Amino acid sequence: MSILIKNGTLVTMNPQREVFQGDIYIEGDRIAAMGNTPATADRVIDAAGHLVIPGLIQPHIHLCQSLFRGRADDMELLDWLRLRIWPLEGAHDADSLYYSALLGIGELFLSGTTTIVDMETVHHTDAAIEAIAKSGIRALTGKVMMDFGEDVPESLKETTAASLKESVELLEKWHGYDNGRIRYAFAPRFVVSCTEELLLTVRDLARRYGVKIHTHASENRGECALVEELYSRRNVLYLDDIGLTGPDLILVHCIWLSEEEKEILARTGTKVVHCPSSNLKMASGICPVPDLLSRGTVVSLAADGAPCNNNLDAFMEMRLAALIQKPLHGPTAMPAPLVFEMATLGGARALGMEKEIGSLEVGKKADLALVSLEGFHTQPQDGVDVYTQLVYQARGTDVTLTMVDGKIVMENRQLKTIAADEVRKKANEAVQRVARRAGLA
Repeated sequence: MSILIKNGTLVTMNPQREVFQGDIYIEGDRIAAMGNTPATADRVIDAAGHLVIPGLIQPHIHLCQSLFRGRADDMELLDWLRLRIWPLEGAHDADSLYYSALLGIGELFLSGTTTIVDMETVHHTDAAIEAIAKSGIRALTGKVMMDFGEDVPESLKETTAASLKESVELLEKWHGYDNGRIRYAFAPRFVVSCTEELLLTVRDLARRYGVKIHTHASENRGECALVEELYSRRNVLYLDDIGLTGPDLILVHCIWLSEEEKEILARTGTKVVHCPSSNLKMASGICPVPDLLSRGTVVSLAADGAPCNNNLDAFMEMRLAALIQKPLHGPTAMPAPLVFEMATLGGARALGMEKEIGSLEVGKKADLALVSLEGFHTQPQDGVDVYTQLVYQARGTDVTLTMVDGKIVMENRQLKTIAADEVRKKANEAVQRVARRAGLA
């Protein structure tokens, strides 16, 4: 299948950061030509009035939590987990998790996200990955691992051996599926819900299989205090001491960091994911992104889960990431081109896939989105920089087409790989069942 997208403004994010009016020709799952392209194709799409951008990449999403949007508002992290999210996650069944995943993926497609790093819950992960496979999204995903913690509900408790065994089974089944569109990552939830034995074994297994590790750290002061109480060390220092830091670790939040911890992240090449909406909503704090970037740390952007955000719109995360640093560091902190890079190439670097995704270049995967500039909120256009339009003006609802692997998954605000009416119906039925089971109906 060949597709020719004509007359758009291509925001390439290539090494020269070229932006130009032109065409992009897609053959199969790859970009075959840009600029002067063949005159014919199996499908021709007129992108006049649109920006053509690399698909947005969010390296921290909880598809398992999409069902719980609006059920855990106005709470800080540890209460949010103990009183709402853990009981709800533990009450999932395979069907509810499947539709939770599809609900989240549909929202992501409608706002131009093509790739995610997903952290599932303890049980039924296979059902969520089935939804990922069916939908066509590009994902690095994994079962969450929780073998420790006094406040963990019985419904989520697992032994170290069982957690490791199931994770390896899922990895061996799904890692590399559909020509690498789905990849697996070990996902210990955070230090306070994992034994050291589990973390050390995850370290060794990740190296053996050549896969990523995806976990949270230093999101909340209470969490940091618990880690110090357990191990007499700060969070990132502990992870470094046990050999978990490094280029294959995707570390989410990283708000409460010491100078030593910032140096560790930079020295080890550990990837950091910034989730501004989630961090603000739960009053966790503000990640020191400018400081981390100045040290050479790769920082990317993500929405986190629906119940701590309440949406998965990467455009909102870009805008907030730019704005919240300015009162602290001045108006030139976090300029729009830098923020857009974090949402595209930064995410690709977090996954170690910058040679495949994150920019529009010949030979790369055909993961892209079309963003309409027809709205009143993007007018006037004359003389306005495209990065300003994308970061400060555009909204997720301005996305009119999303493509992954050369396949159109959303066009004209209609999902192509997900039955929207079915997902709405099944998701609403499922959340009632799950909430009753959790005692939160």
